[in-house]
Amino acid sequence: MDRAAPSPAAMPWGMVLLAGLVLAASNFMVVLDMTIANVSVPHIAGALGISSSEGTWVITSYAVAEAICVPLTGWLARRFGEVRVFVAGMIGFGLFSFLCGVAPSLGALVAFRIGQGLAGGPIMPLTQALLLRIFPKDKHAMAMAIWSMTTIAAPIFGPILGGTISDNWSWNWIFFINVPIAVACSFAAVALLRNAESRTERVPIDVVGLGLLLVGVGALQVMLDLGRERDWFGSPFIVTLAAVAAVGFVLLIAWELLERQPIVDLKVFRHRGFTASVAALSFAFGTFFASVVVIPMWLQSALGYTATWAGYATAFTGVSAVLVAPIAAMLSQRMDPRILVSGGILWLALGSVMRVMWWTSGADFWTLALPQLVQGAGLPFFFVPLTTLALGAVDEDEVASAAGVMNFLRTMAGAIGTAIGVTMWENGAQTARSSLTDVLHGIGATMQALQARGFTVEQSRQFVSQLVDGQATAVSTLSLLSLSAVIFVASAAIIWLAPKPKHAVAMDAGH
Repeated sequence: MDRAAPSPAAMPWGMVLLAGLVLAASNFMVVLDMTIANVSVPHIAGALGISSSEGTWVITSYAVAEAICVPLTGWLARRFGEVRVFVAGMIGFGLFSFLCGVAPSLGALVAFRIGQGLAGGPIMPLTQALLLRIFPKDKHAMAMAIWSMTTIAAPIFGPILGGTISDNWSWNWIFFINVPIAVACSFAAVALLRNAESRTERVPIDVVGLGLLLVGVGALQVMLDLGRERDWFGSPFIVTLAAVAAVGFVLLIAWELLERQPIVDLKVFRHRGFTASVAALSFAFGTFFASVVVIPMWLQSALGYTATWAGYATAFTGVSAVLVAPIAAMLSQRMDPRILVSGGILWLALGSVMRVMWWTSGADFWTLALPQLVQGAGLPFFFVPLTTLALGAVDEDEVASAAGVMNFLRTMAGAIGTAIGVTMWENGAQTARSSLTDVLHGIGATMQALQARGFTVEQSRQFVSQLVDGQATAVSTLSLLSLSAVIFVASAAIIWLAPKPKHAVAMDAGH
């Protein structure tokens, strides 16, 4: 963003620190909302009378809306100013959070989550930009440390907070808690950052590109979310959505390659290093995020975990990620980033293999939690050097555009991976149940033994059915994790198609 910045000396150091805490809290809240609903899906599904797969729309709709809005951040900031856009985003985020909490139906909840994602999309890059604007240059490392820690720590607290709130209050409060934070941060930002506003200018917007992006991404996500319930391509509606998505993306690519100021700058894909890095990121992150959604659903639906304890079990991934993040940051400055990225993704594969080997329908808490702890240690080695590798592959004047494309594809990969993963998980459970029913022996003897202990015929039948369902879901979960390990290994290989980065990446490249 080519705008004049005010002198950092214009703000006293105490005010700079206070403003930094406000921006960090804002970023924490937006990132938190990407995972806070993960363990609450069964609560939401039960309250609204929908299936668990429909409940995941609450996650994917937010991610897709946020992804669509990320490419608009640069234009919005240049047109209206970084501080104004940030404050407007926070107000919108708080408003839509309240509306999510009072939503009476799935349709309303998904619509308000889309609004929440659109409002929150610019907040993450703008908090980074504003931290770098108000902190003196010699304190930029401190500013990015604050920003990075909130980005890494928020997913840890998301499942724990979401589970605790859902179990002890109601799922509505996972959205209501955003409201006072958004209000406080909005007022604080107006008071502290009014003199740090960026210069504005009238710049054109790629309306056609934005429209094609909305059509293509929207049709694709609706197709993925509704495909299983509508029998996929046996449904004319799903076929129509697939055609709209395909045509939309083809036209988008053609238009963006010819547009002088594209909403998504596809020309950065001419750099082999960027293309290979983003491909590895998309496959690995989409696979990882799908497991982040499916595992809490399995723990609650089949193993009897509460949302709170499902949050505790899954949060161990974030704990180890925070602990090793400083090591990954240090090594990324000294080693070939391809080694670190490849090693980090292979470590994620190791975590999947451990879960396949250890997890059963009767596994205890620590057997479930330890592979999560192990896998989390690979995340910083995956994310931190991958940014260096991807953005270091493009020309220096393309870094901002490349960062926007990278963030957009990462977020989209998470949403698409979730939709595909949940569909495969539920279909796999149905297939496994049929197979287990066909080969199950001794059902009659089991039911007789249960009836001898006082069970009625119906209770005995229900007990056996639940037993088979539990085993079927475990088989499906482990099959999905086995596939995850394979995709991780392939992603680790893809990264070696990238050459070493040709220049260092500036700290403020991401906004």
